[in-house]
Amino acid sequence: MKIVVDDKIPYILEKLELLADEVVALRGSEISADDVKEADALVVRTRTRCDETLLKGSRVQFVATATIGFDHIDTAYLERAGIRWTNCPGCNAASVAQYLECSLLLLERQKGLSLQHSTIGIVGCGHVGSKVKAVAERLGMRVLICDPPLEQATLHHPSPITHHPSPTTFVSLDVIERECDVITFHVPLTRDGEYATIHMADDAFFNRLPRVPYIINTSRGEVVDNDALLTALNEGRVRDAVIDVWEHEPQLNLQLLQRVFIGTPHIAGYSADGKVNADNMVVDALCNHFGLQHPGVIQAPSLPVDFLYTGDPLQLYNPLKDTEMLKECPEKFEQLRNNYPLRREKKDE
Repeated sequence: MKIVVDDKIPYILEKLELLADEVVALRGSEISADDVKEADALVVRTRTRCDETLLKGSRVQFVATATIGFDHIDTAYLERAGIRWTNCPGCNAASVAQYLECSLLLLERQKGLSLQHSTIGIVGCGHVGSKVKAVAERLGMRVLICDPPLEQATLHHPSPITHHPSPTTFVSLDVIERECDVITFHVPLTRDGEYATIHMADDAFFNRLPRVPYIINTSRGEVVDNDALLTALNEGRVRDAVIDVWEHEPQLNLQLLQRVFIGTPHIAGYSADGKVNADNMVVDALCNHFGLQHPGVIQAPSLPVDFLYTGDPLQLYNPLKDTEMLKECPEKFEQLRNNYPLRREKKDE
């Protein structure tokens, strides 16, 4: 058995080597058809486009992406070709919630946002949005939820929906626009259909905002029109912004990067805990598909022994440090992302 794996997926290599006769680790963006021709399984991140060009004529029968999103996978082709695939829903939801919590605390401490007297609008309340909701409520914020697909699913299935914890009430996007001091996006990127999310926040959206809110995007770069956001910031229609995902990555809008309060290289979900969750989901799926004996659970690495935690979440993670590095060297976007340092969501017990 042969597995080809993205070499930037941490902590997983040792377990894969217990499962396969041959494991080949390659840079995700450079994995080619020749590389996978004799492989049985492929383990990737978002930088590998898994489609007919890559997989036609190969021996691959199973593709796993160690990410929540799967828009880099041509699922229709894989299904036609009889190739099973899986993603890792919810794997880094707590990591993104940590990013949001720390960003909100910084907005309060450095920008004067009073969390307990503010309303946050969460657009998209699946795995990530539901955890962000819990964080915002814990911080004392009033929370409004907009998620039309989930609202419809809840109406048609009154019993609890296992994979999407639903809030008690939903509001429309125009209510979010009118009433929220912070608007944060947690939706998948969809280009067509009734619930298309590409450029959900565009010029028209920003022109409708009466409250001059803070904008946060950790979903997909194309959900927010980056040029429109820059214009809204410069014209005072948006107070400030926290942006982790960008249009045209890794070629960023450099003016927008320098203008935002927090700007990071697509790492909101990059805690060690989130990565280990994804690793374990991938290993589970591989073992189930190929009927292999499980090699054991992967554990997140420990914090330094001299780390003294006082209870301030910013001790565990401060997104301003990532912001400073990206603003100083935006050309190193991929390098900063691919070589991300240890970040834990909590102190070891």
